[in-house]
Amino acid sequence: MAPISNDTKTSGTARILGSATAAVAELAVFHPVDTISKRLMSNQTKVTNLHQLNAVIFKDAAQKPIGARLLSLFPGLGYAAGYKILQRVYKYGGQPVANDFLTKNFKESYENMFGARTGKALMSATAGSMIGIGEIVLLPLDVLKIKRQTNPEAFRGRGFLKIIQDEGMGLYRGWQWTAARNAPGSFALFGGSAFAKEYIIGLKDYSQATWSQNIVASICGASASLIVSAPLDVIKTRIQNKNFENPEGGFTIIKNMVRTEGPTAFFKGLTPKLLTTGPKLVFSFALAQTLIPAFDRIL
Repeated sequence: MAPISNDTKTSGTARILGSATAAVAELAVFHPVDTISKRLMSNQTKVTNLHQLNAVIFKDAAQKPIGARLLSLFPGLGYAAGYKILQRVYKYGGQPVANDFLTKNFKESYENMFGARTGKALMSATAGSMIGIGEIVLLPLDVLKIKRQTNPEAFRGRGFLKIIQDEGMGLYRGWQWTAARNAPGSFALFGGSAFAKEYIIGLKDYSQATWSQNIVASICGASASLIVSAPLDVIKTRIQNKNFENPEGGFTIIKNMVRTEGPTAFFKGLTPKLLTTGPKLVFSFALAQTLIPAFDRIL
């Protein structure tokens, strides 16, 4: 089979603007959903009724009026904004850079091993995995966001700069688990999307996908990513939500989860993540994939 034509290259400015705009839109719509998901993953008790579920989701605001309960789902918004915008710009804007590098240097190798179409999709997946591993650079902001969402007492009135000064490299605690989660998760996200565009939609140039085509491709990629990364995501979240002065290692968490909660604990929160975080990831991923070429045309 003859090699498939390369995707149209987009400018770095378009990648940054498209990714950042998608991140802001995602944050405005889905931050409360993310808070609920993180609190469900962090919960180590058995939930058997709505009263207990209400306490897990709204924590100290569980008995307050509905307005106060809804506001309680917006903790750590400043950290979330900083993290989410940087993360999405890095991930959605950086993956095409890594993909360009692989295409330039290893395209022939991929095509010889996997064929032109599958090789092209696998290069996109590999580029996503490379970028996913590098995402650990942003880990401190993710840690602070998760602690604000699930364990606000860990702050005890300390501000951002004071925490950075006090904790230092401790904010990178669990980086191995984050990298272990991101590598297959990002591989599945970009790979699932690429395979959908290649084999379901039949696109030769991925950047020419319409909004609806990007939605279909993003659903495939996001679903695969969430399922593949679920167990490691639970471990990562539990490492990050502990008090600063009382950390717990990943293997200790695994041992305790197996002993007290059983193997199904590794998939806690998966259903709400598929129903809530799934649409969030689909929304931002599809929006970024649509906006990046749109900004490129404008610029």
